Amino acid sequence: MNAKIIVPVVTVFNQNGTPDHEANKIVIDYMLRNQVDGILVLGSAGEFPGLDTAEKQRFLEFYADYAGGRTALYAGTGCERFADTLALSRLACDLGYQAPLVIGPYYYGMDQEHIFTFYDTLAKSLQRDLMIYNYPARSGHNVAAQTVQRLVQANPNIVGLKDTVAEPAHTSQVCRATEGTGFQVYSGYDDQFLYNLSAGGAGSIGGLANIVPDIWHDLVCSARRNDMVRSMQLSRLLHKLMVTYETGFSASFLFKKLLACRGLGIAPRAVFPFDDSSADTAWIEQLLHAVLEEYRSMPQGA
Repeated sequence: MNAKIIVPVVTVFNQNGTPDHEANKIVIDYMLRNQVDGILVLGSAGEFPGLDTAEKQRFLEFYADYAGGRTALYAGTGCERFADTLALSRLACDLGYQAPLVIGPYYYGMDQEHIFTFYDTLAKSLQRDLMIYNYPARSGHNVAAQTVQRLVQANPNIVGLKDTVAEPAHTSQVCRATEGTGFQVYSGYDDQFLYNLSAGGAGSIGGLANIVPDIWHDLVCSARRNDMVRSMQLSRLLHKLMVTYETGFSASFLFKKLLACRGLGIAPRAVFPFDDSSADTAWIEQLLHAVLEEYRSMPQGA
């Protein structure tokens, strides 16, 4: 069974709110040591709306220079202006990223015909591989399975989708609509990984891979060798950590706090107004330690 975990990596910031390249190198090296299958730069966990276009360009260049050739890189390139999305997507392709991951315009009301026109025009203008980012809770619109099917039929360079949806049945519908095309469907929520694979998906682009890439790597390897007992045990650990998304804090802020708990010397700063350095996160840190202790007590995988 083919399965992947791509980590939508956090962005570590300086006190002035710009990316701290040296601290981000620490995070990159941590992900590589734990053998994630790829890194998505400037996804939601990377707080992409907090950077202007020039900052995004410089950060993509930094990542390509430091991590390029050592793992598969993906880039979040969705911007409010279509021209900026296209320019950033072209830059990512020129820098060697696997495929830009593009969320649709996240202010205007979009029906399915608007969604089709947006991605169809982008794919034909870019003429490189492209992935759709479906995140209705943030974009305000849901990319229907039939729309994905139309887009893939019209544009062979639309090669995948990250589906961050509360109801995984939508992911299953997309898998069925694109079956046999080579289109790769990833779940955006970590606890949907096994469901995703059973529906014919490719795995997950899940934020918890920031804090437990070791568990995630083990889970992917277990799924690939069809060890369903261990896969279920490891998936259960991820289920326990899903509360991270439900605390009321910025998930990116919490991920960085928890990375510091795991021994990475990074500052848990988040974009304004989510940079709450006085927040009491002791309970979630205790939960992480309990999950890691349970993981260490499990028999070592094959």
